[in-house]
Order: sequence, then C-alpha cells, then structure tokens
Amino acid sequence: MDRRVFLKNAVGVSALACLGPFLGGCRKETFYTSVDFLKIPKTDVHFHYDTPDDTFLKYARSMGMHLVSVNVDAGEPLEDQLDITFSLTRKYPGAIDFLGTFPVDDFGKDDFVEKTIACIDKCMNAGAKGIKIWKNIGMTLQDTTGAYVMVDHPAYTPVFSYLEKQGIPLMAHLGEPKNCWLPYEKMTMMSDLRYYQRHPEFHMFQHPDMPSYEAQIAARDHLLEMHPKLVFVGAHIGSLEWDVDEVARRFDKYPCFFIDLSARMGYMQYQSYQDKTKIHAFLTKYQDRILYGSDTTINPENTADPEKRCNTLHDTWLSHWTFLATNESVAANSFNMENAPKEVSGLQLSKTVVDKIFFGNTKQVFKIG
Repeated sequence: MDRRVFLKNAVGVSALACLGPFLGGCRKETFYTSVDFLKIPKTDVHFHYDTPDDTFLKYARSMGMHLVSVNVDAGEPLEDQLDITFSLTRKYPGAIDFLGTFPVDDFGKDDFVEKTIACIDKCMNAGAKGIKIWKNIGMTLQDTTGAYVMVDHPAYTPVFSYLEKQGIPLMAHLGEPKNCWLPYEKMTMMSDLRYYQRHPEFHMFQHPDMPSYEAQIAARDHLLEMHPKLVFVGAHIGSLEWDVDEVARRFDKYPCFFIDLSARMGYMQYQSYQDKTKIHAFLTKYQDRILYGSDTTINPENTADPEKRCNTLHDTWLSHWTFLATNESVAANSFNMENAPKEVSGLQLSKTVVDKIFFGNTKQVFKIG
C-alpha cells in the first residue's frame, strides 16, 4: 500500500488524540512522523475558495485541514466571493472561515474612506475574521496625476487606523518576490520565471517606470510604523522570501508583524538547501509569528476533474507538512540553479513549532476556533 492510500485510509483517526501541546501532549516523542499528518489539526490560512461546490471543502475536512478563504480585489467579483464564503461558513461551521476585502475603484473620490469602511463593516458583520488587501495597491492603482498609490498613502490612513482601532487583523499581499525585478536568467525559482513569462504585466523588470522592490517594502514598513498596534500578516513571507534575515529584522522591529508561507515554501526549501541549520533556527526562534498557507485557488475553471484536484491538494499539503515536520526528503520546488537538487530533506521542527505554524498562530491572530 503506497503512502497516499495509507494516509487516506487513516482519516478516521481522531484528531483530538494528537493535539500535542494544545492538550498537554499525548506522546513522549518530540517530533511528528508521516503517519501523523492526518491526526493533527491543521489550518491553511491562505486559500481561495471561489466556488459554491463543497466537494473540496469536505475533502479538506477529511484531512483535518481547516480552510481560511481569502477574498481578494481580483479575479471573481467581490460580491460573489463574499456570498460563497459566507454561505460555506454557515453550512460548515468550524470547517472554513474567511477574510473580507475592499475594492480600490473609488480611490480619490470624496466618499472613498466612508465607502471603504462600510465595505469592511459589511464583511465583518458577515463573519469575516479579518481583511485582506492585494498588490494592486502599489503596482497598478494610480492617482489622478498618474502616480502609483503606495500602501502608506495618506488617503489610506483613516482606513488602517479604523482597522487598528477596531482590532481587525489585516493580511496584505504587497509587492512581489524580489525575482519580479530581475531578468529571467537571474531568477532563483523556476515557478517565478514561468509566472512572469505568463504575466509580463507584473514582471517589473520590464517596467522600470513602476515602483521598485525597495519602494514596495519601504511603504509597507512605513505602514507598520504608522500603525504599530495593527495586527498585520505579510502574505507570501511578507515579500521578503529571498532572505529570512530580512524577515527577522521586521519581526524584531514590529511586534504585530506576522507572515504566512503561502506560495513561497520553495524559498524556504531553497534557503534550507543552502543552510538548513539557519532556516531551522529561524522557524524555531520566530515560531509564534509564522502561519501556514498554500495560496491554493479552487474555482469552476480548475475543478473539472474533482479527483485530480483533490489529489493535488493532498500532495501539496502533505509535501509542505513533511518538509516542516519530518526529516524525510521531499521534491525540490524547481530551483533555477545549475545542478539543482531533485529533493531536499525535511527540517524536522519540533511538535510545538509545527502545531503553532499549522494551527495555533492562525487561531491566535484571527481568533479562529
């Protein structure tokens, strides 16, 4: 019996039996093994559930994976995203939560702040656990003079002050991987290379007139300085994916700054391949500030074959969990380097750290569960 079949057959094992440090621990071992994957509670804090089809939510639940669907000012209409996530949370309480968002279309209008706060309130009243903003702030949104609007623009100050005062957490995808500002041949990840070949409009190397990587990060850091009590989750390792030392500097400086790992696990593997001890130490030291997410999108366009899509979900989640929780090898995430390894060895973080990254921190930040 292969490992996938074994794991799927193990679904019936109670997750409560292995909550580890959340229930005082039920095992003497310090680390998890592969067979523990389905036994522990897990949360994917960065998921896009853009279909009313509950097939994939049921599958996630069978794997012990709680979903946080992240609404975003892109893709499906915002009203549709809100309707879908609202309906699913009511139908499957405890299996899925969501983050709301707001559009940028009214930026510059006299009632922009009023409408934006009204949209935030609508999302929160519908049960949202927080708000998400996207890279259109800083990369596509422009004011009436044609200048790009960065996240620390004064017009947004009342909005973020409102979130801070109300205690509403903010997740933000601001900027892009540093590779976005590099030519193809200098990119460190094949996944980035392929993405920007498909989306040249977001390949900033080809658009030197647009804000630089450094400007994106500086604006985000300035926002954190202006709103020190705003609980802020930097999506995709806070666009600092290329060097955990840069992340650590922000952790030390901004006590309400967190990151999720969504769509950037390959960077953790890339840096681990270069210095495994350093990455292990980083994740251990800052274990209270890191949230697991995959940035998976489920929509009618990519779910024509439900079984295949479920298998992809399974393989993605299991690979990420194996890399963080065990010392087993996993397939390397397409490093763009000569003699790139086909596999990298797992970090084998302690149970305490794994539980925080996969469940505990999301529960604390977004008040889930």
